Amino acid sequence: MTTTGEEHATARGGPWWWSRRRSAVFDTSLAVLSAAECALEGVPFANDAGIPPAAGFVFGLLAGSVLLVRRRWPIAVVLVSIAITPAQMGFLMGIVGLYTLAASELPRRIIASLAGMQLAGTLIVMFVRVRQDMVRGELDIGDWFVPFASITTALGVTAPPLLLGLYVGARRRLMESLRERADSLERELQLLAERAEERAEWARNEERTRIAREMHDVVAHRVSLMVVHAAALQAVARKDPEKAVKNAALVGDMGRQALTELREMLGVLRSGDGPGERPAPLPLAAVGAAAAAAASKAAEEGDGPCLEELEELVGQSAAAGMVVHLSVDGEIRGYAAAIEQTAYRLVQEALTNVHKHASGAKTHVRLAHRAAEIAMQIENEPPPDAPSPRLPSGGNGLVGMRERVLALGGVFVSGPTEAGGFRVSAVIPAG
Repeated sequence: MTTTGEEHATARGGPWWWSRRRSAVFDTSLAVLSAAECALEGVPFANDAGIPPAAGFVFGLLAGSVLLVRRRWPIAVVLVSIAITPAQMGFLMGIVGLYTLAASELPRRIIASLAGMQLAGTLIVMFVRVRQDMVRGELDIGDWFVPFASITTALGVTAPPLLLGLYVGARRRLMESLRERADSLERELQLLAERAEERAEWARNEERTRIAREMHDVVAHRVSLMVVHAAALQAVARKDPEKAVKNAALVGDMGRQALTELREMLGVLRSGDGPGERPAPLPLAAVGAAAAAAASKAAEEGDGPCLEELEELVGQSAAAGMVVHLSVDGEIRGYAAAIEQTAYRLVQEALTNVHKHASGAKTHVRLAHRAAEIAMQIENEPPPDAPSPRLPSGGNGLVGMRERVLALGGVFVSGPTEAGGFRVSAVIPAG
């Protein structure tokens, strides 16, 4: 089916080959007018040809009705128009057919060939007719008028519908191209919106994971030590009151330190509220951004934990009854705050896991300062058979340690030892 320009990409329920009912009604009206014109013009043609007028009337009626299929077969309409041109019939059909042909999606060479044939046919017929009129004396003008009238009439009948059809076809193709481009842009915008939503969801998940990791690192170690000291306090409360008092003081110190660290981490969430105002609930993305800002600010100001506090950290575990040995090799030097905090949290979480899963086990903490990296290893021996306090575990400690180390471009390995203990190793770039 040839596209003539009035069809659109989406059909609207028109009959047969028409896309719309309005187009069908319009083409039917044109076909009726063309049939009536050709039928009336067929009567004089029949008289001149010496055939019955009724035959000429029927012939013209059938020939003019061909305009009904102009949208589906424009070439056939133009050929019929050229064929009946010598009979001086089909003026309306020739104009409308040529316009439809020029506005269609047919190759330009076919359009040019048929337009040239119609121009030549009209030119010859007009030349002969004007010449006959001059011979019969109906026109008393010079010989120059014959070619002038022939050329003018042929161009006037052929050129306007041809140029108008070419313009309408080009405009329609441009509109279709713009419509397709708009659809393509809409699809691209939709894809971009979906990708933006996916990135936002990914960012929210990352913030959830990071906040959970920070909370775990801050709370788990302190609370684990508190539980261990509480168990020791319960065991020695009656036998050694002085040691019980010491353990109770350690539990209080641990609790206060845990509360202080939580307050420092979550306090930024209320930093935008005025005095006396109740903090408004923040979306998760805002919480993550606030936590990231707080962590960045703490890193810049050096408020976070550092490697110099490792001895104090090991001392806290030793005070809870764990046998811990700390060894440091290499030249001690300063590192970026993120590197020192990651190394500190790694040791902290490893000691917390020993408290949870191997209470009383002898533990070795080794730290090596190398030229371009920091190597760390925390290894505990098999735990004794003595009962240990039951501490809950979420199973996220090792995952959090791995994420911290990998985020800095380091290497993290963990697993059981052949002796029955557990080992955590990491290498963190110093740059």
